[in-house]
This record gives sequence, structure tokens and C-alpha cells, in this order.
Amino acid sequence: MSRVRADKFTNRAGTGAPTFPFGLTGTATTAQGLTGTPNIVVGDVTATTGSFSGNVSVGGTLTYEDVTNIDSVGLVTARSGIRVTGGYSKLTGVIETVSVATTYNSGSQMVLELDMQGSTTYTYTGTANIGIVSFKNMPADAQNGATVTLIHTQNATGTANTTATTGLGLTCTVIPYVNDAAIAGVSTSALVGSGTTITLSSTASDRDFVSFFVHYTGGTTTEASSYQVYATKNGGFRQG
Repeated sequence: MSRVRADKFTNRAGTGAPTFPFGLTGTATTAQGLTGTPNIVVGDVTATTGSFSGNVSVGGTLTYEDVTNIDSVGLVTARSGIRVTGGYSKLTGVIETVSVATTYNSGSQMVLELDMQGSTTYTYTGTANIGIVSFKNMPADAQNGATVTLIHTQNATGTANTTATTGLGLTCTVIPYVNDAAIAGVSTSALVGSGTTITLSSTASDRDFVSFFVHYTGGTTTEASSYQVYATKNGGFRQG
């Protein structure tokens, strides 16, 4: 096999580029310093580094890892999820289903658990007093906040969480979601503007809308001081 080494290739007259009527064949394993005008066509090339000052078009599938920023006009397909660590992300064309809140007992108290990965709006019909509001999977990878709304329907006797001592917000649990996993819950309380708790309507079957804003301040993820829970209520709604 012969080898040709040259700094430049021109046509016979030295006035322009040569032509290759039968094409060029071969496979490159490493591409470095490729230049050309107006276009470069490269097949089956693995490049360790490279930069392009113009546009790059890929007819097949482009696979890439450890990319800092992606600016895509079309559809982005991710193998294992998308994490937004800063700025604002808005998804269009997404319809979110309202979820039913989960309850369980912790000692003598009933826990109302709101999974912040599952939904942002939850419904619950009060059968007993809610002792602890739990915010499960609260994103805490960067300083941020998340809002979740509870649509609460009062029970038939109008007795659930209707006094300051049994109101919502006195005891909350934040279960942070850090590095793709939930960590141990952190106990705190909600700030409600006036008083210490939110009391619900005492009329049977009334509906109250309680909104919680959970703010992660960027501190140690296992410390209560790193989380602030704010709660507000619009209530006393009934049919007719």
C-alpha cells in the first residue's frame, strides 16, 4: 500500500481545487482540524474534539453526553429524564390530572401526604383532623420553591380542622428530593400570616382551597432552617 504526503492539492494549472471523478474512499478513526468551503462531508468519523463556527446538520441520530446547554427547536428525547437546575421551565401541551391526597397514621396523628412529583393539586374529603401535612419529594437540588394546592371538602359533621388547635400548618414534614432520591423527612411548621394555623370551614361539605409554597433556601438539605413553608386559604365555598 502506497502513501502520499503533501501539504496542498491543486488542479494541474494550480488555479483551483482538484476533482475526484471516481470519489474518495476510506474510513477515518480520528478527525482533527477539518476545514473546507463551503461544506465538509465526513462519514464514520470519531472525533475527540472539534468546533464549528457555522451550522451542523445531522441526518441520523446525534448522541451526546455531558452537554452543558441544549437549545432545541424540535423534540428532545432523554434516556433517563430531564433536570432543570436553574431558570424557568415551561412545558406546553401537558394536562395534569388532579390527584387524591394520601393519608396514613403516625402515632396518634393522621398524616396528609402530598407527593410533589406526582401532581400540584390534590383533593381530600375530611373524615378526621389532619395532624401533619407532608410534602414528599420536594426538589432541593438548587435554591428553589414549589407550590401545591389542597382542595379540602369538609366532612358531614363539619368538625375536621375547624379550630386553631387542630388547624393545618402547625406541623409539617418536608421530604427533600436530592440527587434523584428522597432523603429523610425534616420537621417544620408553616407560616400562615396570622395566628399559628389555618382553620377550615365548619359547615358540612364546604370546600376550602389551601395553597402551600415550600421554599428551599439553599442550605443543608437535612436542616429544618433550610425550608420555609407558607400557607394561605380561600374557603367557605359550597354548591348552589
